[in-house]
Amino acid sequence: MSCPLRSVSYRMSSVAKLHLGKTAIFICDIQTKFRTAIHSYDNVIKTANKMLKLAKILQIPVIVTEQNPKGLGSTVPELLESLEPLGPLHLGTFGKSLFSMCTDEFNDCLKKNDIKSCIIVGIESHVCVLQSTLDLLEQGYDVHILADGVSSCNKEEIPYALARMRQSGAIITTSECVAFQLQVDAKNPTFKAFSNLIKEEKESTKDVLQTLLPTRSLL
Repeated sequence: MSCPLRSVSYRMSSVAKLHLGKTAIFICDIQTKFRTAIHSYDNVIKTANKMLKLAKILQIPVIVTEQNPKGLGSTVPELLESLEPLGPLHLGTFGKSLFSMCTDEFNDCLKKNDIKSCIIVGIESHVCVLQSTLDLLEQGYDVHILADGVSSCNKEEIPYALARMRQSGAIITTSECVAFQLQVDAKNPTFKAFSNLIKEEKESTKDVLQTLLPTRSLL
């Protein structure tokens, strides 16, 4: 499918803050056949799963893509289990042949749901994540890349891909950082569930950061 550029009235601000109601989480190609190929793939899955749990608490929409699902399999079971409780917050899972997530169907979904800011977790950093980021930035979206939630077959590719995305205007951040941005206030009624999630994920978050972030030497 083609990925035509479209004119949008919204333009990325220099601040690029995340706001509930205008933000979606994108799960890029976290599929079964990649399990043995991707550097620290289990940690990418852990971060994606944490973001899906956050989506349920804060009511954040989620969009999933799968690269050539007939050949590369569906989304990994760990994430499918977390997608099911989201109900209508799961806006769709789109198969694709493009390396970019930005198929016509995907773009229509963003427009229909008035998404302005995108949080991306998935693979591969230097291919599908990078090309999706460039397309989304070109279309005027804020793009936030989770450095603790992206990877590639060759870990050496990752810092160069992140540097390229940052140079193009994407925000390179972490899962816990965006989680607190979206929670905003300890007085919000979701805070107890949010706080419990952060505590439950504390050790996992630490392990993921220590495993994935040392490869980000160019940041």
